[in-house]
Amino acid sequence: MTRAHPFSHVSVPLPPGTRPRPIHLPATASGSERKIVSWNLLRRVGATPRDVIHLIEEETPDLLLMQEATSDFDALPDLIGGYYARAPLPGRIHGVACWSPWPFRRPPLACTLPSGPLVRRVAQMIECAPFTFSVANVHLSHGQIMNRRQLRRIAEILPPHAAVLGDFNLVGPTMMPHFRDVGPRAPTHRMADMVPIRIDRCLVRGLSCTEARVLDNYVSDHRPITVRLELSGYK
Repeated sequence: MTRAHPFSHVSVPLPPGTRPRPIHLPATASGSERKIVSWNLLRRVGATPRDVIHLIEEETPDLLLMQEATSDFDALPDLIGGYYARAPLPGRIHGVACWSPWPFRRPPLACTLPSGPLVRRVAQMIECAPFTFSVANVHLSHGQIMNRRQLRRIAEILPPHAAVLGDFNLVGPTMMPHFRDVGPRAPTHRMADMVPIRIDRCLVRGLSCTEARVLDNYVSDHRPITVRLELSGYK
């Protein structure tokens, strides 16, 4: 029996016409360092497209990763330019999405992850044209055994130089072989609106992190994180 390929293309097609580059960004990206921002938007009652645009204008990322993004955010290319794709979770109104001022090297792909019976999960695999490494955008399960299984699955798929960012829903060590946790150490979420925990993370393999911060933005129940990543040993 032939097994299905783990990837399926679920990017939202962009409307016809060109996508203007946001005016605050340079015409090209140079070197291997890339700035990435990741944010769980809190579907329907959290961040709006305007909040996301404000974050882009403030932080000027090379890549923005979003979790719990609904169809409302499909308008981002029309509102600010750039390139965008969203991968809804099966049977849900929300999913993982990404935005970049640069064209994607190829359309972002959705990889099906091991999942529990209630919510099926996907990871969004991204390669942007100026990038020299791959990025997985994740919103993992709450089960502390299941989300570690999902990370091991992602590790098997990614190339040697790669990063995994997003909402891990994970407490404690990730147990992801050959990956290092380089994200900011400050809390990013308040469990039950009371207990501060760090569940928005960044793991890397074959990369170095030159900056990691938690951003002061409170329109969602998660605070965004930002990292600067580059190839290890890059000159």
